[in-house]
Amino acid sequence: MRGYVNSSEIKQIVVFGLIILPMAVLFYENKLNIGHITSVPLFLMLLLMLIARNIEIPIASIRTRKPELLSQHAFMLEKIYSVPVSEELITPKERVFDTKLTINFGGAVIPLLAIIFLLATGPITTSLEIALIITVIAFLASEIIDGVGIEVPDYIGLVSLPLTFLLSTDSAESVIFISSTTGIIAGCVASLLTLDREKNGSAYISIGGVGSFRAIYIMALIASLLSYYT
Repeated sequence: MRGYVNSSEIKQIVVFGLIILPMAVLFYENKLNIGHITSVPLFLMLLLMLIARNIEIPIASIRTRKPELLSQHAFMLEKIYSVPVSEELITPKERVFDTKLTINFGGAVIPLLAIIFLLATGPITTSLEIALIITVIAFLASEIIDGVGIEVPDYIGLVSLPLTFLLSTDSAESVIFISSTTGIIAGCVASLLTLDREKNGSAYISIGGVGSFRAIYIMALIASLLSYYT
C-alpha cells in the first residue's frame, strides 16, 4: 500500500464512481461485456480495480538517485499524485533511494488476468498488433517523475480506437481493452528498463499504479461502454 486519500484522490474516486453508478444498471440488464467477460464479472472487475488501486506487489529492488530539489516539490507532488513523497524522502541514505519496483494489483494484475482470459477466447493477432503500436507510443510519451515514478498520459489508450475500427470490427471492445492495456503496461516496462538511475529516482516505481492507473482504467470503462453498441 503506497497511496493515501487526499483531495485529489477523493475527486478521482468520485468521478469514477459517478461513471460506474449508471453503468451498474446496464450491467444488471446484461448489456455490457468485454469479449467473453460477461456483465457481472466485468462489473466486479471494474469495482475491484478501483478498490485495489493502491495495493502494490513488490517484485524487485534497485538503487536510484535522490534528486536534490525533490524536497522542494514534495508537497506539490503529494497533492497531485496522492503519494507520501515527504515521508519517503526520510531514509538512512541521503543521496539514493532503495527503490521498490512494484506491480499494482488494481491497475496491472487484474487487467492482465482478464487479458490472458480474453486472448484464450478472442482475436489474438489484431490485439497484439495494435498493442505493439501503443507500446511504442506509450514509451515515447511516458515520463519519469522524480518521487512518483512513471507517468503515462491518461489519453494514450485512445489511440487503440481508430486502429481497432480500421483493422477489425469483430469483438471491437475486446481488441481495444487488450491492446490499450497491454500497450500501456508494456510501455511502462520499457520506460523502466531505460531508466537513468543516476538522474532520476523515486522510493517506488509502479507498473500500473501511480502515473498509469487512470490511463488503464479509462480504457476499461470505454471498452465496457463500447460493447453496448457492438
